[in-house]
Amino acid sequence: MRKACQQYGMISDGDRIAVAVSGGKDSLVMLHALSEMRRFYPCGYEIEAVTVDLCFNSQKGDYSELTAICDRLGVHHTIVDTEIARIVFDIRKESNPCSLCANMRRGALVNTAEKLRCNKLALGHNNDDVVQTFLLNLFREGRIGCFSPVAHLKNREITLIRPLVLCPEKQILSACRKCGITPAASLCPADKKTERQRVKEWLNEKERADRGIKQRLFTALKNSGIDGWCVDTES
Repeated sequence: MRKACQQYGMISDGDRIAVAVSGGKDSLVMLHALSEMRRFYPCGYEIEAVTVDLCFNSQKGDYSELTAICDRLGVHHTIVDTEIARIVFDIRKESNPCSLCANMRRGALVNTAEKLRCNKLALGHNNDDVVQTFLLNLFREGRIGCFSPVAHLKNREITLIRPLVLCPEKQILSACRKCGITPAASLCPADKKTERQRVKEWLNEKERADRGIKQRLFTALKNSGIDGWCVDTES
């Protein structure tokens, strides 16, 4: 994670970083790592944990364990109540809910980050997510592209950063085991039923048959020089 932060200039001295924490493995590992990295990173920064409650079944989630984790790390935890689940699944009845849900969730995160006087918002996309998105854009939209490791939002005072983009999912799982991190189970009714999940399973099958294909696809993305992925030297 430190390598990604330095390569892509994600963190500057004096940053206040809102860390999006859902309770899943990626966000929890990112929260722990960003908390620990404060001790030795060359730039001083502060972090705030932010959880967007989608309120599945119109009920607030129980985030007491997540708040306890934040307390142990010395990180303030903000929970944002929303009606995202009701809008996506009950009102809009989206057949492919992930895109709308992600956009609404990100909007809530950005608004909260600004209220907390943060200038950065950290999202927990890992290296597997990068490659999957690259393929989804290619297969589903017929274009070459991906989300960026660093994205400055137009007309907002927030920059999105993705500190885990160099970390494969297997490293995230290993970190959970070594650090005793127990991710919360997903409550989303679309979990493991999406097009992204199908691409993930297909890609894992290809990786088993041809070891290293994920890394080669990621290298191709970086070599393309698009969407801010061209940096490949440590600063």
